[in-house]
Amino acid sequence: MNDLRAERLQVMLSPEELAAVDDFRFKHRMPTRAAAVRELLKFGLAAAGVDAGVGVKSSSFGVFGRGPDGHTQGDPDSGTDG
Repeated sequence: MNDLRAERLQVMLSPEELAAVDDFRFKHRMPTRAAAVRELLKFGLAAAGVDAGVGVKSSSFGVFGRGPDGHTQGDPDSGTDG
């Protein structure tokens, strides 16, 4: 997990809102609801004109590193597993 994530945000959702998040998560093959919510927040911030890390995917910030072969468990910046 990324050490920069020191804040917890609790959000209450209706069943319909949760279903929409889960549908997005599975459609985009995201590993967790948290990853899906971060990606949706990034899209929303970008639509509002806030620079949320242009060209940076939420997968670059933890959960799993992604390499050319898909998910890896190593450091995504070093290119090594472990």
